[in-house]
Amino acid sequence: MTPTANPTAAPAERGQSQTIDLVEKIGRIEGHWQPRVVAEMNDYQFKVVKVLGDFPWHLHADTDETFLVLDGELRIEHRASPHGETSVIVLRAGQMAVVPKGVEHRPSAEHEVKMLLIEPRGVVNTGDGAKGERTVANDQWV
Repeated sequence: MTPTANPTAAPAERGQSQTIDLVEKIGRIEGHWQPRVVAEMNDYQFKVVKVLGDFPWHLHADTDETFLVLDGELRIEHRASPHGETSVIVLRAGQMAVVPKGVEHRPSAEHEVKMLLIEPRGVVNTGDGAKGERTVANDQWV
């Protein structure tokens, strides 16, 4: 897929009917916690991201969120309610997990992790609450 002049504009082909090199796309991302769209399928976006450290606790009331680790080890803490028991999922390269809608969660990585996120177009990366320093603009393509 060729880069677009406006990184927030979806390319005409939306990543369809072509090979997408996820490793190359991730290599073009500067910084951590900066998801970038590489393809769309119906109303879903496939986003690559590099992460390091802890992400804030958040939830998505209306949608599930899929994490697929390409490289490294990702921890996802989750709890069903603000005062509920906390559980942890650990994902390594080649593994994935789906966090159900309405479940508060916090991804973290002790060392850099490269992964693919799958979620509906328009989902705010920091969830349904107040925006913070890690909130990024939607629909940024790489």
